[in-house]
Amino acid sequence: MDKKVYSYIGLCQKAGRLKSGEGACVAAISKGEAKLVIISKDASDNTKKKFSNKAKYYGVEYFITGLRGELSSAIGKTNRPVVVVTDRGLAEKIKEFL
Repeated sequence: MDKKVYSYIGLCQKAGRLKSGEGACVAAISKGEAKLVIISKDASDNTKKKFSNKAKYYGVEYFITGLRGELSSAIGKTNRPVVVVTDRGLAEKIKEFL
């Protein structure tokens, strides 16, 4: 995955426009706050299935890309296989690089 994607994900985190952690991500998708879902390639099959199905059901674009460690370090947390971007502009910018 492009380094710019990680930079924008970090920017989303600093701006408070990113959800991480399973519960927060599920809630953001269900409430219609999610503009983009990013799932790491090395997430468990169960996690990939759960979030891709939820994103499809709620009509949210999602990508399975990158690695859990890189995604986690971009936001300054540990062990985050899924993140949800809640800002439309930042989500569009990230999609340009995916």
